[in-house]
Amino acid sequence: MRIGLYPGTFDPVTLGHTDIIQRAMALVDRLVIGVAINRDKGPLFTLEERVAMVEAECAAIIEKTGGEIVVHPFENLLIDCSRDVGATIIIRGLRAVADFEYEFQMVGMNRALDSSIETVFMMADARRQAIASKLVKEIARLGGDVSKFVTPPVQAALAAKYG
Repeated sequence: MRIGLYPGTFDPVTLGHTDIIQRAMALVDRLVIGVAINRDKGPLFTLEERVAMVEAECAAIIEKTGGEIVVHPFENLLIDCSRDVGATIIIRGLRAVADFEYEFQMVGMNRALDSSIETVFMMADARRQAIASKLVKEIARLGGDVSKFVTPPVQAALAAKYG
């Protein structure tokens, strides 16, 4: 069984994330969505809220693809999380050249830690390349319309956080 790990903070999960999740399902038998506990980023949503949002968004993808998706919170090294869930592939989404520079460094470090785990980069769909959770939160905080970037349930969750 080919197991892939798609890690991120998903604060919140966006249409860019779900685009990568849907396309990654064609590459693996089981996709583990690693929801990172990253205290340095100071997430808007709690871990439990982020996990619930990702699970809700993935339910429709599972129904559509018939594939297996597991949501897995983690706080350890990405490479250790990969081992924990049996993943041999790490899926990473790329939006722009700036993403590549950071991801290139991460791949080098991860390969040094465990060369048996491969990283696969997927370019975000052209319509989704500008979407970043940080920007979505800023737009929502300032009262802007985020409906082009997130699903209605995520939009409602953002509205509830920002009142």
